[in-house]
Amino acid sequence: MYLGIPMSELNLETKTTSFEESLKELENIVRKLESGQTNLEDAIKDYERGNELRKNCEQRLAEARLKVEKIIKNSDGNIAKEEISYDE
Repeated sequence: MYLGIPMSELNLETKTTSFEESLKELENIVRKLESGQTNLEDAIKDYERGNELRKNCEQRLAEARLKVEKIIKNSDGNIAKEEISYDE
């Protein structure tokens, strides 16, 4: 399991697709499904692919969030998250 998503739920092609590529393909699938110009079998396949892409986008966003946050321990001993500033 990676970031709450079982690895078996993402196919190899989706695992290597960037966030931007996944989002663009997902937007195209949504437009196609919303148009109603596809048969049921293709709509189901598109829905399944869209779901894989959604999971990939969520995974990539979670990875990005982890890269820009760090965990700190406050003076009172409580744990908190602090955004990393790249201006330093």
